[in-house]
Amino acid sequence: MSADRGPFPLAILAKAPLPGRVKTRLIPSMDAEAAAGLHERLLRHTLEQALQATPAPCITLWTALNHAHPLFHELVSRYAIARKAQPAGDLGQRMHHALAAMSGPGLIVGSDCPVLTPTLLRRCWQALASADVVCLPAEDGGYALIGARRAEPRLFDGIDWGTDRVMAQTRQRIEMLGWRLACPATVWDVDRPEDVERWQRVERLAEERGGPAC
Repeated sequence: MSADRGPFPLAILAKAPLPGRVKTRLIPSMDAEAAAGLHERLLRHTLEQALQATPAPCITLWTALNHAHPLFHELVSRYAIARKAQPAGDLGQRMHHALAAMSGPGLIVGSDCPVLTPTLLRRCWQALASADVVCLPAEDGGYALIGARRAEPRLFDGIDWGTDRVMAQTRQRIEMLGWRLACPATVWDVDRPEDVERWQRVERLAEERGGPAC
């Protein structure tokens, strides 16, 4: 599949909303149940944006913690998206596996970024028409999206996942490969209590304007 304006493969990395296992950095500012509920809400939001950007058959939910969780069953049944279990390994190995499962170029997103929109997802896909890799760098030093024309394990080697060095190290890997990188926008994730407050402000502003949250 070429990087044009048509449908495109999109992988969503999704953890089951298990209390105490997701959004742990939000605890104790909220209890474990509330943090899990927030995680589920973010996942649903991400999927809603994805479904407006590319057809459901192009979307794969890559699940973790509990592949058989009722939430995953509901989303797959309701939207007719694919579901696959994330393999063992670190985040880089799991993302490489998701890219390698695609028949051609494709995108990978997590479920923590409330400012992803269908327009931004399509911009990232279109960027692969001229770039080898596309990323949405996050303000915290990581990234919320990565896409590539082809799966290459070296893209994810030696990355200090979960730190503020992720995007900088990824740029180094891309330079080492001699690839071209596109970064259509910088975004932010919901990881800390202040991020939750920021998202709430965005939602309130959107409600006042009578439009969607993002």
